[in-house]
Amino acid sequence: MAKVFRCYGLHLSANRMIPELVPAHADTQAEVHLHFGGLPHGLIRAGAGWSPEGTGSKAGRFGRPEAIAWPRGNQSAFRLRYEDSTTFVIDPSASRIWAVWPPALSFEDTVVYLLGPVLAFVLRLRGIICLHASAVAMNGQAVAFIGPSGAGKSTAAAAFARRGVAVLTDDLLALGEQGGGVVVHPGYARLRLWPESVDMLYDRPATLPALTPNWDKRYLDLQRDRDAFERHSLPLGAIYLLDLRCEHPAAPFVQSLGASESFLNLLANVRGEVHLNKQAHRRAFGVLGRLARRLPIRRVIGRTGRNALPSLCEAIAEDLQSPSGAFHARAGAYV
Repeated sequence: MAKVFRCYGLHLSANRMIPELVPAHADTQAEVHLHFGGLPHGLIRAGAGWSPEGTGSKAGRFGRPEAIAWPRGNQSAFRLRYEDSTTFVIDPSASRIWAVWPPALSFEDTVVYLLGPVLAFVLRLRGIICLHASAVAMNGQAVAFIGPSGAGKSTAAAAFARRGVAVLTDDLLALGEQGGGVVVHPGYARLRLWPESVDMLYDRPATLPALTPNWDKRYLDLQRDRDAFERHSLPLGAIYLLDLRCEHPAAPFVQSLGASESFLNLLANVRGEVHLNKQAHRRAFGVLGRLARRLPIRRVIGRTGRNALPSLCEAIAEDLQSPSGAFHARAGAYV
């Protein structure tokens, strides 16, 4: 019997249990159906008939796909193939996903792909804008962290979680338009952390379990404590760009960004390798432009060293409470 989960504002049904996803009511109608362990009928043989639209630049494991094949002729499906031969097939309506993986890898490895770049692709096909970001829930609003890979987005969310703040999403932030504003949908109930981040957060490096049998990244299970994971969509209140670190004793520094710089940073952190049509491009640019003009977006220059995380959390919390911060502005007021 298929299991139904909630993630990124969608209801997903799957033929296997996905531990990091929050279950939905059994009678919930799913918008996306997942099938692990096989490809749809007629697409078993090497994907004959697909034509590659382009090849994504290699961004490390579990990043962008090595190649994306787009529907051509009678082949009515997308195919995302990764360097390790893990393959996903997605129907044109973005309502069905099939996944297969090589014997050397595991189901857990495949789920890492699914909950990151694959669902980012699916969400973009469904018209949902996604950012490469993590977010926590504070004062009834979503506070997001963006930045390049390795900037510490997940680590910042974990540091706030240690202070009793609920996590809303990790790595992928799905934006929804609601009531004249923008909301952030909950993701999956785990935080993925590199071993060095675990060292900074906990006394022992092996405190957290391994994410997959084939990778050294760890995870924090947010479902063990019901208050650790925010299960409801929240208005987006503020965005913090985690970019640079310095050794200055007065760090961290929080700097306001102008609308143009904010827009460029939002654009640089959009997820989902999809070549959108002109209408979809205009809509995405419009949403990001309104966010850049109306939402508090700050750059945080953090401190180096083991005491960096407490000071980072304190600086962000203080900024949120400032007269120009998110807690003194109408959340999601971007129209």
